[in-house]
Amino acid sequence: MRPTRRLLTLTAALLCAGLTAATALPGGAAAADRARPDRVPLPGTAPVWTTAAAVDQGVVPGASRVVARVHLAGRARQALAAEAMAVADPRSSRYRHFLTPGQISERFGPTRAQVAAVTAWLTGAGFRVTGSNTHYLLVQGDASAATRAFGAHLHAYRKNGHVYTAPDGLTTVPAAVAGDVLSVTGLDSSPHQAHHGPRDVLPGPATAFVNAPPMSDYYGQQPATTLPKAYGQVMPYVTKGYTGAQLRSAYGAAASGLTGAGARIAVVDAYDSPTLADDLTRYASAHGDAPYAAGQLTRVDAAAWTNTETPSTTAPDGCGASGWYGEQTLDLEAAHAMAPAAKLTYVGAASCGDTDLIDALNKINDGHLADIVSDSWGEPELASDPAMDPVYDKIFTTGALEGIGYYFSSGDGGDEKAATGSKQTDMPASNPWVTAVGGTSLGIGADGQYLFETGWGTDKAPLASSGTAWTSLPGTFLAGAGGGTSSRVAQPTYQAPVVPNTLADYSGAKHRVLPDIAAVADSSTGFLVGQTQSFPNGTTAYSEYRVGGTSLAAPVIAGIQALAQQAAGGPLGFANPAIYDRYGTPALHDVTDSPYGTNVRLAVVRVDYADNVDATKGTVTSLRTMGLDSSLQATQGYDDVTGVGSPAAGYIISFKPNGGVKSAR
Repeated sequence: MRPTRRLLTLTAALLCAGLTAATALPGGAAAADRARPDRVPLPGTAPVWTTAAAVDQGVVPGASRVVARVHLAGRARQALAAEAMAVADPRSSRYRHFLTPGQISERFGPTRAQVAAVTAWLTGAGFRVTGSNTHYLLVQGDASAATRAFGAHLHAYRKNGHVYTAPDGLTTVPAAVAGDVLSVTGLDSSPHQAHHGPRDVLPGPATAFVNAPPMSDYYGQQPATTLPKAYGQVMPYVTKGYTGAQLRSAYGAAASGLTGAGARIAVVDAYDSPTLADDLTRYASAHGDAPYAAGQLTRVDAAAWTNTETPSTTAPDGCGASGWYGEQTLDLEAAHAMAPAAKLTYVGAASCGDTDLIDALNKINDGHLADIVSDSWGEPELASDPAMDPVYDKIFTTGALEGIGYYFSSGDGGDEKAATGSKQTDMPASNPWVTAVGGTSLGIGADGQYLFETGWGTDKAPLASSGTAWTSLPGTFLAGAGGGTSSRVAQPTYQAPVVPNTLADYSGAKHRVLPDIAAVADSSTGFLVGQTQSFPNGTTAYSEYRVGGTSLAAPVIAGIQALAQQAAGGPLGFANPAIYDRYGTPALHDVTDSPYGTNVRLAVVRVDYADNVDATKGTVTSLRTMGLDSSLQATQGYDDVTGVGSPAAGYIISFKPNGGVKSAR
């Protein structure tokens, strides 16, 4: 903690800085202010999107309303990260010696003097503080106050038919307060909202989805003998969706005899399905999963829901609450299926916006609501707000020091080029303090045995109208596991010994590569989920359908980590150092796109109802080729589709004290 005299000096300096800012900076002076020696720029606060595909319409009127969050850095940020890594590193003497939220707050939280100093600066510039907590101050003022406080003019920019405001350069703060301010968000009003899986992968309940036959109970059960061969072979019909029992068997959970007892898993999504409790209970009963014990599921929701369906300037497509219900249901059913005795906490964010999701994540840290957190959402890196990076960093490093591991789906658009025009990874999965979960196509045999995995990458080829051929094999890229090299996140230390330089190199430096680990994600070898859906005839009913996406892989891995935690005898916290320590050992499957050799291409035949619910309008038949993930490839060793691989039979028990496998490194 800083000496009292230093705090008083700092407060006085800030008051002076606030008054100076309030009386200076006439129009056009923002750029000059950024060059002043008594101002410090905040990295990532200059929006990238304003320099491309946006038309600058000039400075906004000074009286324009501004609402922003000023995120508090707290104390000893570098020490926080160092201690978080120490408790996460199996080679450290402090491995798994976690701190409580109270201990972390006492050592690293913002002091009263820091909060008072930041408040003095902001109010001196003309802002009002309208809300606060230990993480940020919510302020309201106008564009002139923003210029005085942050040294940047707000401009109006037209993009995609909408007008947004954003700073004309880096946000700065007075040097005296620079160590106390983590970031400033909200000055950029463009959309920054998370998304879950695409419609073909994860249907929401707003429009029902029903699987069409023929389907197999397990991989290869029903060959499509009446349809054209593909790649010289008769291909099997798609599975109807694996159950938890099949996934537990294939990934070694059943053989371990572990249930996740003592572990706590949280799932963070937006909104909260009104039929969730009934859906979970019915699904578990139908598929032999353990019934939910009293108090096993807890729901922690936002005080009010915002931006549910109606499009707005900040969310042009709306958030789609009903679609998030499907995501929530999948996440919880999959986690419970893998770890039937683990306690589950659902944390519902007020919307799909960054700020609301961050509030939900902070709830978990503040109350230590879980040991393992599954997050099946994100957005392309170049569309995300870089000003949020340090905010996420603080959340995840704090969680790591508490013993909380965050698991994020790596995305469902492969290298994202098809959807965005640029190869890129997803955020927050690219954050070095989370475990990014990639995806596979998984073959499970008649007895629940593991047959194979490829990287998840689906090319779709419709059946020709003649019925005698598949059009344009291998077809058109449909979806695949997100991965690749981050453009703005440096390589974390745990990746350096494992990730090939050919993947890590980016503009002359080593960068973070995604994912870290992988599990089943292909909807054609996916999971059977049960959910209340709305049907075209106006009825609402519980039904089951097959889903996939890394939205499935994340809760599957979260469930497996709960079993590993039980084996270890306590929380694992941030697991990446331990996961990479198992690279090259029997604990992991080394997944490739050619598990049966380079001359053997795998695919399945899928039939879908044209109207998604029944045969009234006919059916559509297509071939879904596996292991073709945009420009990404699952190869021997670490790769940018499956990371270090998927959990093998020995993965869970490798976390037993003195009973684990030895690293090959």
